[in-house]
Amino acid sequence: MLKKLLKKFGTVLYVQIWEKKIKVTNISTGEVLEEKALVAIRTQGGKKAIEAVGNDASLITDKNITVFEPFVHKRLLLSNFTIAEILLQHEFNLLLKKERAIFQPRVIIHPMEKIDGGLGQIEIRAFRELAIGAGARDVKVHQGVELSILNFDYEALPDDYDL
Repeated sequence: MLKKLLKKFGTVLYVQIWEKKIKVTNISTGEVLEEKALVAIRTQGGKKAIEAVGNDASLITDKNITVFEPFVHKRLLLSNFTIAEILLQHEFNLLLKKERAIFQPRVIIHPMEKIDGGLGQIEIRAFRELAIGAGARDVKVHQGVELSILNFDYEALPDDYDL
């Protein structure tokens, strides 16, 4: 009962991922964030700290800062899980702080590249765990055409993960 009630509340975020960019749409408000898929990490005295994320990371020129692209790999779309999680957390926080969301969002992850022949079970699980680690309470991985936010129904999306 409580689970059904929770499903009716909360934000749904639609996350589209390319190698070089990420686009996150808040289905409820229609607000869209589209940024470069970059995370800049400063290494100083053996410690690491996030310096900038998204478009801001592309402006970094300091030699002590490394800019990572978590979705660039020659075979897969997800190359650095930890950095990708930092990027998703950043995007979720930017969209949700305006709403003062009480519940964690439900998320649709939609890989937009490197999906010829479909995603394998390992890739689907990695994308699910990526979104959960970034703050999602429920995740669906979508393969196929771009979804429209008009008449959007999260529950109607197929659950693409079979054990």
